[in-house]
Amino acid sequence: MMWLLSTILGVTMLVSCSVETAQVETEDLRGTDQTARAAIEFAPPSPETIPGSQLGEQIRLGYKIVVNTQEYGRPYVGNRLNCTNCHLDGGLNPNAASFVGLAAVYPEYRTRNARVNTLADRVNECLERSLNGGALPPDSSMLQAVVAYITWLSQGVPQGATLPWRGLQRIDSRRPLDPAKGKKVFANKCAFCHGSDGLGTMAAPPVWGPQSYNIAADMARVTVAAAFIKSNMPRTWGWTLSDDDAYDVAAYVNSQPRPDFADKIRDWPKGGKPADAPY
Repeated sequence: MMWLLSTILGVTMLVSCSVETAQVETEDLRGTDQTARAAIEFAPPSPETIPGSQLGEQIRLGYKIVVNTQEYGRPYVGNRLNCTNCHLDGGLNPNAASFVGLAAVYPEYRTRNARVNTLADRVNECLERSLNGGALPPDSSMLQAVVAYITWLSQGVPQGATLPWRGLQRIDSRRPLDPAKGKKVFANKCAFCHGSDGLGTMAAPPVWGPQSYNIAADMARVTVAAAFIKSNMPRTWGWTLSDDDAYDVAAYVNSQPRPDFADKIRDWPKGGKPADAPY
């Protein structure tokens, strides 16, 4: 595993979520005018800095869970996705909702559940929505391992810092969305990996259907999916689609059937629901 971690870290910072104050929610999309409070460099730590201790073993296990959730987190996963399908390269890709520095912004108030969330809460939210599964118990060794991994990736980032790379780079469509055109772009640019039916292949995960993310996942929002597609898809060919094409593909993909989420009725109890939320 370590040779793979070393390789990923080469191309692209322990376990504690307790801080004195909670931050206010930052959107999953970052605007072009976002600035940091102080100059913060995207600088993940070297794998050689993982301690040779029980904490180090937690960090390594957390990495394994992120890149191979299907194997290491199977009881809590309800589809065919892994964490790294959205948080690319084990959370080390600055263009794909990177984990680097993320521990420094939690706890954080989120309007979706109208309360202060810990980093562990956020991990479980992804499991329930993006992986269409179940939440890990608070004392779960798997949950503690993922938190340990993200916290290790965040070392050196000041608590409460604004991360210029956080989330995804917002893009805008200059015209009404066109899912029919998105279907054509998907066939030409996406189907080779994701399958013409969108149900996934050995090369890439399903993007709709019963084994994909559910309706309450962040990726089910067209603005979020478009931003992810623009900066990362086709894989290794990010930034090659126009903003309009990325939006059209996102509109097409998210118009397809996917699992429901029973607890969606509890979302945004105090308002603040995004305009593109699909429910």
